[in-house]
Amino acid sequence: MLSDCNISPCFSISMAIGFINLLQSSLLIPFLFTLPFVTSLNFQISRFDSNASNILYLGDAKPSVGAIEFNLINYINRVGWATYAEKVPIWDSRTGRLTDFSTRFSFDISIQSSDYGHGLVFFLAPVGSQIPLNSAGGFLGLFNTTTSDSSQNQIILVEFDTFENPEWDPTGIGSHVGINENSISSANYTRWNASFYSGDTADVVINYNATTKNLSVSWSYQKTNNPRENSSLSYQIDLMTVLPEWVMVGFSAATGQYVERHTLQYWEFGSSLTVAEDTSGNKARNVRIVVSIVVPVGVLIAGTIIAFIIWKRKKHAKRTPETTNLTSMNDDLERGAGPRRFSYTDLASATNNFSEQRKLGEGGFGAVYRGYLNDLDVEIAVKRISSGSKQGRKEYVTEVKVISQLRHRNLVQLVGWCHDKNDFILVYEFMPNGSLDSHLFGRRSPLTWSVRYRISLGLASALLYLHEEWEQCVVHRDIKSSNVMLDSSFNVKLGDFGLAKLMDHEQGPNTTGLAGTIGYLAPEYISTGRASKESDVYSFGVVLLEIATGRKSVGPGRKSDMGLVEWIWGLYGTGELILAVDDKLGKEFDEKQVESLMIVGLWCAHPDYNSRPSIRQAIHVLCLESPLPNLPVKMPVPTYQVSLSSVSSSEPSVTYSSMDLGR
Repeated sequence: MLSDCNISPCFSISMAIGFINLLQSSLLIPFLFTLPFVTSLNFQISRFDSNASNILYLGDAKPSVGAIEFNLINYINRVGWATYAEKVPIWDSRTGRLTDFSTRFSFDISIQSSDYGHGLVFFLAPVGSQIPLNSAGGFLGLFNTTTSDSSQNQIILVEFDTFENPEWDPTGIGSHVGINENSISSANYTRWNASFYSGDTADVVINYNATTKNLSVSWSYQKTNNPRENSSLSYQIDLMTVLPEWVMVGFSAATGQYVERHTLQYWEFGSSLTVAEDTSGNKARNVRIVVSIVVPVGVLIAGTIIAFIIWKRKKHAKRTPETTNLTSMNDDLERGAGPRRFSYTDLASATNNFSEQRKLGEGGFGAVYRGYLNDLDVEIAVKRISSGSKQGRKEYVTEVKVISQLRHRNLVQLVGWCHDKNDFILVYEFMPNGSLDSHLFGRRSPLTWSVRYRISLGLASALLYLHEEWEQCVVHRDIKSSNVMLDSSFNVKLGDFGLAKLMDHEQGPNTTGLAGTIGYLAPEYISTGRASKESDVYSFGVVLLEIATGRKSVGPGRKSDMGLVEWIWGLYGTGELILAVDDKLGKEFDEKQVESLMIVGLWCAHPDYNSRPSIRQAIHVLCLESPLPNLPVKMPVPTYQVSLSSVSSSEPSVTYSSMDLGR
């Protein structure tokens, strides 16, 4: 019986749309037999001549002696594009087919001095794309501050990046080859010594396999060879989910404050897809016939189903707000790519029924377990929210909704989620080296200085993405050393987004209620309950000081009753910062980096939020690209009035201790 069926509104809408699409497809089939097919695209160019029309040039790029010169070498901040004049089919919506493609090209980058940048890129982008404004330098002629990691992007690129930009490039490896998806940050990368190969010609092969969804790149040099470096790279990606059906293909090269010469000498390209295009004189008449039939029938069907949906929604209108929120979240996530929904049975099996032997840690809202998914052949960390924790469930919903939208190499990846009845579970990628606090204050192996400094830059990069580079500003609200996770190579992965808040980039401090962990909370946040980028920066500053000193911000393990910020500020005033360095380091540290790290930590933890830097300003100083700030010799006092009402009006969520793998 129809009345006994439990049909969700989203399912009903999908059913209606699917029926209408089926009807349209059936009516269009007779006309498809008249459509000619465009053959797949293949070309080979061994010489680039100025009178040829098969290459389009933008910016500084131009043909020169049979090759393409991309940049005016005597000028800074330049961009050049060279693209193929015809559009390229990547996939076909009529057949659902995706193309294989292969491209080969030869290029060289000649470095003129010890300072050089920024690199050459092969890219696929929407037809009609233009050079973005302010895209020189590290943006490689393809992005700018607005588009560097935007969800609106539709671009795939392989970059030969000669300059390390700490805001988005892999930390500590210098120049690199990377494969990028919709972002200036590389999804996969490997070290590549650009200066070693200067002036030599590189032969590059890029292949995409539509069956395995594998994009691979390999390169070799005609004269020089470095056996210690990788010379290939691959990345799993479904181009149908990233690119439009038709794209432009080509190259971009850019310089910034430093310059280098980029030259393309040879290019060939081949794809396998044939696409139907209607060029017959009856096209307009065919369309009118189809529309005249489909539209009335479609409207009738859609109207009937929408009426049914409205009835069903009224029937389910009495659901609780929490159930409604979870159902909405399920619908949103299951329609998109990214985290997947797991059954409770899957996760119980993965963790040996959540056994104590698998437990990694326990916090205020639940426990974290180590698990293994046989079908994915991957280790996971499983966070199980306590069944009686109302606040934990609220944070569960927040975390799934926020982190499932974020993509950055320094953020923990959410693998999936589960809420069956009263069980609320989050599934993350497993971090073999645990949390930062376990190395600084616990029994895990102590960290070398170079690893600590790299961790600081990685955490800064994550915060820059959250505050400035994503489409909305994300205020984390709980940055602390126990939420800084470390992968097998000690790369930073910032986690625990249960307290995060989304705000517009132009929006000021937001009254959210007090949340976070004592010792990391900015004074004005404690007073007013207003979360902001500045309060996140304060927490970041405290973590920097913990990294340098190996001492907790507050609580057990502190060598005095004085707070960490106050103690280090006192040493700064007397010129004795070096006395605060972690004893476990001995003399094995870079004194200039130590000074920079601690002074930036104090700057970020300044009691007056108006005197704190943005995270971008902090990064420039950490990378020794900007001078150290001049801070007061004595620690200032906050310049605001305490407002008890603003705190008591909101529900607090404050943690007093750190746990391995988060709260």
